[in-house]
Amino acid sequence: MHSENRDESAVEVRKTADNEESFAVMFEKSCGPSEWLSPGQKVRAKVVSISDDFVYIDLGGKSEGVIEISEFVNADGLRTVKEGDEIDAFFVSVQDGTRRMTTLINGYSALTLGSIRSAYEAGIPVNGEVKREVKGGFEVSVGGVRCFCPFSQIDLKGGREGGVYLGRSFPFKVVEYEQDGRNIIVSRRALLEEEKQARIDKLKESLVIGADVKTTVRSVQNFGAFVDLGGIDGMIPASEISWERTENLADILSLGQEVTAKIIALDWDKKRVTLSIKATLPDPWAGSAERYPVDSRVNGTVVRLTSFGAFMRLEPGIDGLIHISNLGAGRRINHPKEVVEVGQLVEAYVLAVDPQSRKISLSLRPKVEPKKIVLPQVGEVIEGAVEKVMPYGIFVKMSSGLTALVPNSEMGTPAGTDHKRMFPAGTEMKAVVIEVDTSQGKVRLSRRAALEKAAQAEFDEYRDSVKNARESSSGFGRLGEILKARMEEKKQAPLG
Repeated sequence: MHSENRDESAVEVRKTADNEESFAVMFEKSCGPSEWLSPGQKVRAKVVSISDDFVYIDLGGKSEGVIEISEFVNADGLRTVKEGDEIDAFFVSVQDGTRRMTTLINGYSALTLGSIRSAYEAGIPVNGEVKREVKGGFEVSVGGVRCFCPFSQIDLKGGREGGVYLGRSFPFKVVEYEQDGRNIIVSRRALLEEEKQARIDKLKESLVIGADVKTTVRSVQNFGAFVDLGGIDGMIPASEISWERTENLADILSLGQEVTAKIIALDWDKKRVTLSIKATLPDPWAGSAERYPVDSRVNGTVVRLTSFGAFMRLEPGIDGLIHISNLGAGRRINHPKEVVEVGQLVEAYVLAVDPQSRKISLSLRPKVEPKKIVLPQVGEVIEGAVEKVMPYGIFVKMSSGLTALVPNSEMGTPAGTDHKRMFPAGTEMKAVVIEVDTSQGKVRLSRRAALEKAAQAEFDEYRDSVKNARESSSGFGRLGEILKARMEEKKQAPLG
């Protein structure tokens, strides 16, 4: 008899369970796939009605959620919600065809172990107050139930300064529920990471390379500045803060300062966003070649000294280099500090401008144009002075200032002649140009050709004089006198 009753009861329980399950399934289907909720999912909804036991919220369509009224009664027994209010709630489960919701995160009422376990199983956060610091972490009271939060789980970076958290209430996630509630571990960090990831996911939709964003400076370091992007931090490297070279970034940026920066790199795997302030500013090098033409005179301040030269500030963002070779005014110096010092106002001349490489070369002296040398023509007879004698020939400095070579083979002297003794430095010499290398500015001369040319000219002159003498005189005596005079002149003429 008792066995039959037990069997009937079991059948009745199964029927009831089946009915509840089928009703729940029908309920889910009636709401449509787009309105299905998963345990722990957060929604924001409007309160549509309030009874003695429940608060009903609109979940969209024809569905409603219910929350126990006890969650909206404060310590004085007063209700804290009314129709029309919008509240945040978390889906727990479907019971008796009704969507059960909770606002445990708000901590409107004391919680039981059963409620905390339900929150643990559904992944719903709870509200807890940090009571005191204990070994390894903090004691947290969740609706009167003692829980434990490790130091590493109180914040994103962990926190061992209890005074920062003691007496304050935060949302926590129940990460462990053991020994029937005697060991409950909660984590605030888990929720903060979820919120941070949600913000990052949202930022991924709006942040793109090249976009300008308004942000706030959170930290200034010697290598750059961190800014708040509304969910994650962005980094502005020191080189991207200003076109002007700055030793101390704190002179430009301060905590809390609002700035506009351009996104220049995104790495979502590392959650890293790189920005640039100077990319939003006009490039000072644009048009620099026109503003600082070569050979123009400029004024500026010496801002930095190095072993190879001095940097001179022409305008914010543009520094020119005076190389050490252009500082000494012709004398050799070992360091720029021998001539200029930081902060000194100087005048300089522009030697070269390279906007692409962002370089301007300067000099304390104007650029000296090299003297243009006109090369002689082949066959031209030149006059010069012996500069030096080498084993292979003699170098002759021409009147134009160019030095030319007379090879030994073109000297017109007997083999073995001592040219150093015969032609000491400064000896005047005539030579004929026999070769000109215009690419290297080299000239080769021939003294022999000049001697031959002179001899030919003398012969031509003698021949002409004889002809003229014959025409003007009929006697041989006159011709003899002319020949004798020519021979005397030839004996007395120096060899050059």
